[in-house]
Amino acid sequence: MPASFRTPRTTGGRRALAAVTALPLLAVVLTSCGYGSDSDDDNDKAEVASGAKKIEGLDEVKIGYFPNLTHATALVGDQEGLFQKELGATKAKYTQFNAGPSEIEALNSKSIDIGWIGPSPSINGYTKSQGKNLRIIGGSASGGVKLVVNPKKIKSLDDVKGKKIATPQLGNTQDVAFLNWVKEKGWKVDAESGKGNVSVVRTDNKITPDAYKSGSIDGAWVPEPTASKLVAEGGKAILDESDLWPDKKFVITNIIVSQSFLKEHPKVVEAVLRGSVKTNQWIKDNPDKAKASANAALKESSGKALPAGVIDPAWKSIQTTDDPLAATLDSEAKHAVKAGLLEKPNLKGIYDLKPLNKVLKAEGKPAVDDAGLGVK
Repeated sequence: MPASFRTPRTTGGRRALAAVTALPLLAVVLTSCGYGSDSDDDNDKAEVASGAKKIEGLDEVKIGYFPNLTHATALVGDQEGLFQKELGATKAKYTQFNAGPSEIEALNSKSIDIGWIGPSPSINGYTKSQGKNLRIIGGSASGGVKLVVNPKKIKSLDDVKGKKIATPQLGNTQDVAFLNWVKEKGWKVDAESGKGNVSVVRTDNKITPDAYKSGSIDGAWVPEPTASKLVAEGGKAILDESDLWPDKKFVITNIIVSQSFLKEHPKVVEAVLRGSVKTNQWIKDNPDKAKASANAALKESSGKALPAGVIDPAWKSIQTTDDPLAATLDSEAKHAVKAGLLEKPNLKGIYDLKPLNKVLKAEGKPAVDDAGLGVK
């Protein structure tokens, strides 16, 4: 679940700019022990090639991601050993997270060096540190978010008015998108309380299907595979968020790195990015194998693979991409400001795409753009 755009109120009634002061506590609560759970990277899915050398003499690079289909690049890259192949004798050590705040805190504490994460925690982390803790260095996924409703209660988009709609978390990426959609419909909702012409019910993705079955919600604006799980329970997808964006593309997952790690180990960062680019190409060239690989990784993480009726439609709605779709991240930040969940942020310098563009050039692929938000 991506982290929240929400910022606490100050004594003057204003919100401090992305000052999520409860992050360390939240990280502990969400992960129960430490920042996240180690994946079984010690099983050495990809053997280090004989004679391989450590890049820049580094023993290991610590990589974080969520066990979600929207993090397919990381899931498959880990599962298939594609990152390790590029890293040689520098060990890829993986940690999985269930929420953005804990991953950002892990990056800040140097428990991880590089992470796959959603746009809102990236923005929160960057603005909270006044632009000193992270850079976005690449894209990973677009799409994979839908509005799924109870078709007996909601026949059309206009019928959403007056109903109870779940989003994953106050101020998270999907919550902001739904609030923005509601606002464009001309309806009023208090962003903090979720009360208004539509009742916004913040519900963990893990329990949203049960909430739907019990009737406590009438629908949900959620990422995959939760959206497809709801459809499997009899829900109907009446809106794909991709349809609201130019070219039907918007960032749902990007790659971040600690600024200090980027400065100290640029060749290791390039190797991970090369692994990401090659993983995305492998996913494109082998869609069925990639889907099975991602599902195998999810089974290792949760103990249960997704059934075909869930993973098949979910997989089709997500596009892996090297492009961070920077212009859409800027738009998402503006949506959060418009919803009243974020003061206008200064995102200049949040991107450093030079390492990625170097990798893309070597792979014969076109360069990507930072929408004017890159380092000078």
